[in-house]
Amino acid sequence: MEDPAAARALDGVPDLLDRLSQRFATVAVVSGRPAAFLVERLGHRALPGPSRVHLVGLYGMEKAAPDGAVHLTEAAAPWLPVVAGVAARLQAAAPSGVLVELKGPAVTVHWRQVPMAEDRVVGMVAEEAALSGLIPYPGRASIELRPPIGVDKGTVVRDLTEGCTAACFLGDDLGDLPAFAALDRRAAEDGTARVGVAVRDAETAIEVVDAADLEVDGPEGARTVLEWLDRRSA
Repeated sequence: MEDPAAARALDGVPDLLDRLSQRFATVAVVSGRPAAFLVERLGHRALPGPSRVHLVGLYGMEKAAPDGAVHLTEAAAPWLPVVAGVAARLQAAAPSGVLVELKGPAVTVHWRQVPMAEDRVVGMVAEEAALSGLIPYPGRASIELRPPIGVDKGTVVRDLTEGCTAACFLGDDLGDLPAFAALDRRAAEDGTARVGVAVRDAETAIEVVDAADLEVDGPEGARTVLEWLDRRSA
């Protein structure tokens, strides 16, 4: 998708997640998008009462409360001005067509619309990382700078699966690799049954497929997995 902010959930998925959250100990959406974005796209529900779906944004740096309020992890707060300064410099230097997206404690640079700019963007981001202390993370036709605070999808998944006897994670990008690894560690340490699902498309990195136990095709395939869980748990 050329504009990441234009992403939408497939029809029926918010209600599907809501139903699953009533039947399983923990259901969560762990995303690189801001938590407020997740609340806007997934927070409208048909069932009464507060949502039980955990909405975790920016790879664990933000979490949404049941009332939709977004909370930034304390360790990320001091980095906000640093990230803002880096974003301003990248915006000023970015080639035409490159999108610099400031997301609070993170900044992502997208070159999907101008693939020939990739090398230049990667070089610019590397320079800013060296100057600022932020850590670069590659993504889909993008690279993101985040604070070095030891928070990622793996730490989130590890926390959310504490005490669970089984866990499933669906992912499609390099940022999901720590989550798959966290499931592996859970299984090795306490015998948690685990399934990692690679949501595959033309841009999915081979590392993501290799880390998973099974593959499905795109968002529709992911929805099919959720629908199966819904039927089996009804």
